[in-house]
Amino acid sequence: MDGAPDAAPDARGEPASRAGKWLSLSSATAERHTAAVVADRFDLMTWQDMHAQSDGLRELARELDDRHAHAADLLADTFLAAYKARPRLRRPAEMDPARLVNHQIITSLTDSPEFAALHRETAGDAYAAAMAVLAQAGALRRMLEHSGRAQEQAERAKRSLLDAEETAAAVADALRQAAHETHEDGTDAVGRAAEAAESAEDAAREAAVGAAQALGVAVPGVRAAARGAVARAAEAARNETALMRAWGVGSGELERMPFEQRARLAERLRTGRLARWAELIGRFRQMAGGERARRVENATGELIGVTLGDDLSRVLPSELAALGLPELRAVFAARYAAGELMLYDSQGEQATGRGAIIACVDTSHSMYEAGPGGITREAWAKACALALLDQARDAGRDFVGILFAAADKLQVFRFPAGRPAPVTEVLEFAESFLGGGTSYQRPLTAAAGLLEEEFDDTARARGDIVMLTDDDCGVTEEWMRDWNAAKQRLGFRVFGIAVGTPRVAEADSVLDTLCDNLRAVEDLTDVHAAADLFRVI
Repeated sequence: MDGAPDAAPDARGEPASRAGKWLSLSSATAERHTAAVVADRFDLMTWQDMHAQSDGLRELARELDDRHAHAADLLADTFLAAYKARPRLRRPAEMDPARLVNHQIITSLTDSPEFAALHRETAGDAYAAAMAVLAQAGALRRMLEHSGRAQEQAERAKRSLLDAEETAAAVADALRQAAHETHEDGTDAVGRAAEAAESAEDAAREAAVGAAQALGVAVPGVRAAARGAVARAAEAARNETALMRAWGVGSGELERMPFEQRARLAERLRTGRLARWAELIGRFRQMAGGERARRVENATGELIGVTLGDDLSRVLPSELAALGLPELRAVFAARYAAGELMLYDSQGEQATGRGAIIACVDTSHSMYEAGPGGITREAWAKACALALLDQARDAGRDFVGILFAAADKLQVFRFPAGRPAPVTEVLEFAESFLGGGTSYQRPLTAAAGLLEEEFDDTARARGDIVMLTDDDCGVTEEWMRDWNAAKQRLGFRVFGIAVGTPRVAEADSVLDTLCDNLRAVEDLTDVHAAADLFRVI
């Protein structure tokens, strides 16, 4: 009676000992991740949003699905590696074995020397990160081709691991069942389950070794493809950033654009009529911004001496020194009241205007002609006009672009100060070309009419008209009388630029008669020829 209870534990002791580790394994199976890049739910929502918006991403996902069972995870990882500010990859041991190929591809991309340059352009910018995925599509295909055998082995390792986990669970079940039994059937069941588990573990270990070896063979090809892909994606991202900056498209405006709209905009900027001149446009805008920073309101021009007056912004330091002595402060106050303080005297540049800035751009056939560096007269004139648009927006002034050619050809683009300048409208202004001959009267009459309309509505005067042309043409005496009367009444100024044709700016030319300030530009690679305009307009 006493021996019977002891017999069962003794009989089961050896199988129970063999199966002990399977009980612990079945209860402590590590979580296996399907994503190589650590991400939170907000990162994943951003990826899902981009995937939903982009036809290109969805098409790529469908294509890769045909050759790779885990393409969706691979594309998400590629996006997140580019998008996250500090992307962190999981250790291979944390990964689902079937995703180890994905992990190796993402590791190769992020370890590439060119990845830092790409990441500077894409971090935090979901659109740029998505475009980086598309830019690397060809390389992803090649990397998956290099990894085909490795993926087969990885899938086999995954199945073997699942078998091992299932047999470990079977051991645990057998042990629990044996704990309630006193006969040898329970002991035999535990033994059989343990043997099956050991066999499955051996198979899983062998499969894992095979998968690792196959992946090792694929690594050189994957890394080579990754380096080229990242370099091309980085260059594409840099070029698009520079293109947007050149055309004055701000990051805030870009962030508000849906994916497909932004992609269409980028394509239009790359392929539009003035796409070749993006660098010129960017240099013009950068130059104009620098000149604005140098501008000093109401104290402009070349210093020519000393005069008397009461303008404290131009008072000499020696006069200000009197304020430091109590006994001279009354003298300073008396001289200030009498307008007898010594001031710096200047001439040359006038104070900036307050009415609209109007750029009249000649788009007659001759503006197609190219100058130094292959830059056309049209490209130079349009780049200058876009910089004037920036100038107006910086000063809170309306901007109007008037394209003209013959008397019957005119196109007006209005950009009020009170609302944003849509990039699509800016592009339409920049890319439109009328062709034909040249007429001064039609565009200048339209410009004066717009300034008069502004004066009547807002009482703002002192507008600025900039005439950009390469041709000379006559005006009637009657029109000239009306023009001078409007100019006197509204107080606007006229600046003229003869683009590529110095003869048009010669003394006593029609353009010289019309303009308060006139210059000729022969070297169309030189944006600084118009620099002073951006200090006085």
